[in-house]
Amino acid sequence: MFVTFILVALLALAATLALPLFVEIGPAARAHFTFAFGVMPLILAAFDYFVPVLTRSGASPGMVRALPWLALASGGLALIQFVAPGAVPMAPEAAALGALTAAGASAGWMYVRGARAVGPPHPCLDWYIAAALCLAVGTAAITAMPLWPEEYAALKRLHLHLNTLGFVGLAAISTLQVLMPTVAGRPDASVADRLHRDLVPAVAGVALIAAGAAWLAPLAWVGLALWLLPMMRLIAAWWQLYRADIFAWHGPAPALAGALAGMLILLAAGLLAPLFGSAMINSAFGFIAAFLLPLVTGAAGALLPVLLRPGVQTPWHAGFRETAGRYAGARALLFLLGGTAVALGRDEGIMLSLLALVLFVAQISRALRIDVK
Repeated sequence: MFVTFILVALLALAATLALPLFVEIGPAARAHFTFAFGVMPLILAAFDYFVPVLTRSGASPGMVRALPWLALASGGLALIQFVAPGAVPMAPEAAALGALTAAGASAGWMYVRGARAVGPPHPCLDWYIAAALCLAVGTAAITAMPLWPEEYAALKRLHLHLNTLGFVGLAAISTLQVLMPTVAGRPDASVADRLHRDLVPAVAGVALIAAGAAWLAPLAWVGLALWLLPMMRLIAAWWQLYRADIFAWHGPAPALAGALAGMLILLAAGLLAPLFGSAMINSAFGFIAAFLLPLVTGAAGALLPVLLRPGVQTPWHAGFRETAGRYAGARALLFLLGGTAVALGRDEGIMLSLLALVLFVAQISRALRIDVK
């Protein structure tokens, strides 16, 4: 199942960037193609995959495995509403209800799994629960719009920031911290303590950024400062442990580090935006190109061999990783350059991002043809 949602997310990311080159499509539809249709189901599927490991428990029940599909259907309805308003009766309400149900059920299941774990669960679980709750609150903001029309714009900004920096950001940054030691082949002894210590400033940062964007701008500055605390500690740890891997031309590590760098660039863009006025109007698409693309491609390159052939690692797995990770450093640079250009409103960045994505797809296709047993 996880493989399916990785492929759907890659398709959604590519479509979000490429569609304006061929058809007229609004920015809201493009954004929902990535976030609602691609990334939301992918992250819920990732929860289903990682939580049993984090809690040292068995596979998730069928109801939980159905949640990413519910999220996919909800995202599809939201996308249809933006592309063809009114084509499906009650589509906005059904989409919001489906996403809210998927987010709430996922958070509840993860909390119960953590409470029933043998021994304390890995602190990454708390980040996942917080991420799911951000999605639930962000979705609830959409349902509140008809009831509070005078706050429509504020609720829209709240929804955007809780879903990007909250749901996606918390889930991604925590996953990066447990995935990097795996792909680098060397443990990070401080990761559990760091995740435990950094959860409060990260969640508080998300809440203040979202509230500041919606109602009181100075709060967003405080929130950005809080978000930077865990980011700086993570960078310091990776610089000490994985510097050689990060600056290599090959392997998954440069792509994962590229995602972290993309998040930093976007946080910096948020700090600088008041100085440039409307120059940074494409922050959502910069988030897609500079953060999500290196994140999803890096994680896919690392996880696909295990997902496709679970069990004992063989020369095929090693060959797949080597092929999929070739020139990942160059791809990460293209994603960062393209995402920065997109965030600054330069359409040329789309071509750089698409080029890097096409290279990744070609390498995955080549990796799948490896015939080593």
